[in-house]
Parts: sequence; C-alpha cells; structure tokens
Amino acid sequence: MPYDLNKRLVIGVASSAMFDLTESDSVFREKGEEQYRIFQESNLNNPLPKGIAFSFIRRLLSLNDLSSDPINDPLVEVVLLSKNDPDTGLRVMRTIAHYELGITRAIFMQGQSPYEYIPALNISLFLSGNRSDIDAAIKLNLPAGHAMKSSVVDDDDDDGLRIAFDFDGVLADDESETVMQETRDLQKFHSHETLNVMQPHNPGPLKEFLIRISTIQSVEENRKRSDPRYENRLRVSIVTARNAPSHERALNTLKSWGVMANDAFFLGGIEKGKVLGVLRPHIFFDDQSGHLTSVAQVAPSVHIPFGITNRNS
Repeated sequence: MPYDLNKRLVIGVASSAMFDLTESDSVFREKGEEQYRIFQESNLNNPLPKGIAFSFIRRLLSLNDLSSDPINDPLVEVVLLSKNDPDTGLRVMRTIAHYELGITRAIFMQGQSPYEYIPALNISLFLSGNRSDIDAAIKLNLPAGHAMKSSVVDDDDDDGLRIAFDFDGVLADDESETVMQETRDLQKFHSHETLNVMQPHNPGPLKEFLIRISTIQSVEENRKRSDPRYENRLRVSIVTARNAPSHERALNTLKSWGVMANDAFFLGGIEKGKVLGVLRPHIFFDDQSGHLTSVAQVAPSVHIPFGITNRNS
C-alpha cells in the first residue's frame, strides 16, 4: 500500500527556511558552484545553524506523539524541498539527523525549485527563504510563504507551539482588502463587511493549513478528555488590523470552516509588533510586508505575497 498523505498535515520546507545558510550562500555567490560543492563536502559533519522556521518545524513534529503510531501513522509529515542536487544536499540531511528531526522524505532538484510538486504531495504550506520561488508558487495558487530574516523564538523550557495569522490575504482571500485598497475609506470597508456579515469569505492561501492545524487541536482535546493532566501545546491566534464591526464577519468565516482560534486580536491599526512581542509566536503569517517590519524584530515572520496589496507593491 502506498504511503497516504491525504489524512495528514504535510509541510514542505526549503533548507533556506529551516537553517541559516548565510555562509554557504556566500561561498556559492562569491566562488561559484564548484567551490560550493567542496565547501559543503568539507563541512559535511558540521551541522548548519538553526534558521527562521526551525523551532516551528521542530515543535510541529513533536505533536506526532499524539498519534497511537507516530512512526507509521504520524499526524504531521514534513518534506524537504531543495534546489540542491542530492550530493550538495547531503549536508542538510546530516543536519536534520543531528537535530533529531523526524524528516525522512526529500526532493532534490539541482538549480530548480520543487514547488510544482506541492499538490502532488498534498502540502498545505511551503516555506522558503527564496522570495522568487514563493512568488512563483503563489502565482500558481499554491500555499507558500517567504521566511523573512527575523528573530527566532525558541523557549527550550516550553514544548508548546504558538502560531499566529493575519486574516485577510492569508486565511481569507483579498475581497475585503480590495475594498479597502480601492476606496481608502475605512467606513466603506466596515459597511461592506457589515452588509456581508453572514457571507463567509472565500479561502486564502493558508485556509487548508489552518484546518489541518485545527484537526490536531481536536486530537489534543480528545487526549485531554482521556487524560485530564494533559496540557494543550498547540495555540492558534488571529492578529488582524480589523476591528469592530468588521470582526464579526471574520469570526463567522472561521466558524463556517469548522475552526476556532484560541485568541483573536482585532487591533484596528495598532502596531502588530507590540502585541506579538508579548504573544511571542513561534511563527507569524501576514500578507503585508509593511506590517512585518516591526514584527520581524520580535518573532519569526513569514510573508504571504498574495492578493491586491502585493500586486500593487
């Protein structure tokens, strides 16, 4: 029987999102591919430093202990998608083994991004440090995000996983954001949302990722019912520039998808970085790079270059 990915949360991750490749990339750019090969081979047993998405991936994989058979039937599967060839990618695989990450599947495509394989692998989220690869994936309506240079949150004494999302252009499409961008009138935006309050938004790039995350939260709730001592580790927060009365349509949309966030911050233009500095998510997704300027100083930040905001930038 083939290994079934359809019932799991599948994440695709490039080594540029998982690890700090500053030194390796510098060798490639300054000295060329041949010296890059020599450098990687000579450092084969030197693990790469942790990168922006490392803590998120490690903590996500740790949730596989909620499965009755974590090896053969995990809740989460992470696949490495690499532009390296298999030889130069060997150092990445050795690094994965060094950190004892449960990543065993990989695609290596020399000089090409494997993002076109996202649908074939049932991937709900692809993370890369290469912006051009993410732009190309988003144009194909694939769920992809650019892992920006940002602070890393990794509390060694805490095994929880805090995921934070912007709403418009990330979980929902850019219908409402289009109203705001075209009218530049907050009152018209609120009027539009109030008029359509019972009409759920169309999905944005990460809707399916959120639904899969919600499924794992349900598994946690079942565990807690059977073991009252169990403490939930996965926490989902919505952090959006929306405020009342536009908050209600967002909440109704989540409800229509069968999901519920643990926290919701309807900030109405308050700087997100100040709030996220307290929340300290292990990853935050936003479609507006301007919002991420302050956030990147306090949390691992992922830009989703989707919708009207990014077409106009």
